[in-house]
Amino acid sequence: MISHFLTIFVGFSGGLAVGAGFVAFLTVLGVIPRITQLTKTMKLIAAYEWGVILGAICGSWVSLRDPLLFLTPYVLIPLGLFSGVFVGMLAAALTEVLNVFPILAKRMGVSDQIVVLLMAVVFGKVVGSLFHWLYFVDH
Repeated sequence: MISHFLTIFVGFSGGLAVGAGFVAFLTVLGVIPRITQLTKTMKLIAAYEWGVILGAICGSWVSLRDPLLFLTPYVLIPLGLFSGVFVGMLAAALTEVLNVFPILAKRMGVSDQIVVLLMAVVFGKVVGSLFHWLYFVDH
């Protein structure tokens, strides 16, 4: 019984930590305001914010449930297109505000080692991806 509560507590805490980190990441980088500037839709900033919130909630739910959607390819084509547009706009906004790494390096006192900081991020992503694909993906 205690192990169930501990599992629930650790899972909930991990979810809160990841969610708070995601929100802080978007807030510090100013991604949503930059997306509205790129698309010239400043009046819809609340819709973008709610879209990100609902997307994170639905994405979490889908990753926990693994649902099967019996949709025709004609429905999946627009869904894939909209997903691609969103990811592209998010990537464009991130490249616009990517000066976070020099600021972070300066505040951490490692501004002369910014290449090491970037390589740590890159290698961490590569190692994490390899770990995921080698241990968690069924072949």
